[in-house]
Amino acid sequence: MDDAVALSLSTLAATIRMATPLIFCAMAGLFSERSGVIDIGLEGKMLAAAFAAATVAAETGSPAIALLAAILVAVLFSLVHGFACITHRGDQVVSGVAINITAAGLTVVLGHAWYARGGNTPDLAPDQRFMPITLPGAEALRDVPLIGQVYFHIISGHSLLTYAAVALVPLVWFVLYRTRFGLRLRATGEAPAVVDTAGIPVLRLRYTAVMIAGLLCGLAGTFLSISQNATFQKEMTAGRGFIALAAMIFGKWRPWPAFFACLLFGFLDAIAIRLQGVAVPGLGQVPVPLIQALPYIFTVVLLAGFIGKAVAPKALGLPYIKER
Repeated sequence: MDDAVALSLSTLAATIRMATPLIFCAMAGLFSERSGVIDIGLEGKMLAAAFAAATVAAETGSPAIALLAAILVAVLFSLVHGFACITHRGDQVVSGVAINITAAGLTVVLGHAWYARGGNTPDLAPDQRFMPITLPGAEALRDVPLIGQVYFHIISGHSLLTYAAVALVPLVWFVLYRTRFGLRLRATGEAPAVVDTAGIPVLRLRYTAVMIAGLLCGLAGTFLSISQNATFQKEMTAGRGFIALAAMIFGKWRPWPAFFACLLFGFLDAIAIRLQGVAVPGLGQVPVPLIQALPYIFTVVLLAGFIGKAVAPKALGLPYIKER
């Protein structure tokens, strides 16, 4: 295998890995916002879940228990968001920002108090993490041109959570567009009064949506801290929640377009990693901070110039007040 092919395959494999937390969060935002609830707090819920997963994995040694703990923490944050903006009809953006600030501060304080490692958690052993899985036949096919190389380097070798993220997209599409629950959820985001008139509890549907969003953020945070990495580092989400939100908007609140937007942002992130330390003719070595900023710069450029007109759900951000 020549160097160009190897680089291409490794970049595509990295694209899938980098896109995994974005996919989870984009699908989370899709559920919440399709019900009419703005979810700026994706970043904070993912960060809190990452801390919970790393902490529980370090203490119990079980990645499965760590995953459950991460989901529980993220769902609790979602319930707080729901209590503020669904039950008490508070400003949904302010509530989400408060969740982000709370998670950013609380994870650092607890991490420092418990482990005295500057807000980080202890390093995890392989049996405490979700490690890459080699799919059946991958080793036997690794030297087969094209098909075998793609199977071994791109399809095989990811963690269970990455495969779950990819499988999640068709599941979300089916739930939203082929089930009664999905129809009601989408109707709640468009015309909650009509849904209420039909005898369907609007507030319960919105709470269900934000809890599903919390569950998916829990999966995203778990992937970051005990699959992609072997520890929790303060502010390790690094804006991924906002990029996932941008991917969802770029995909116009639809699962498949949002998925491909996540892959695009994951590809930009993978390219940025590979450009670090590379010398550009005439410019010299590109500064690392500029390379790290590339995915965020492209996110702004794509949203500003290529998204077209994105029509949000009509009731998005509007609290529902039941008519007496």
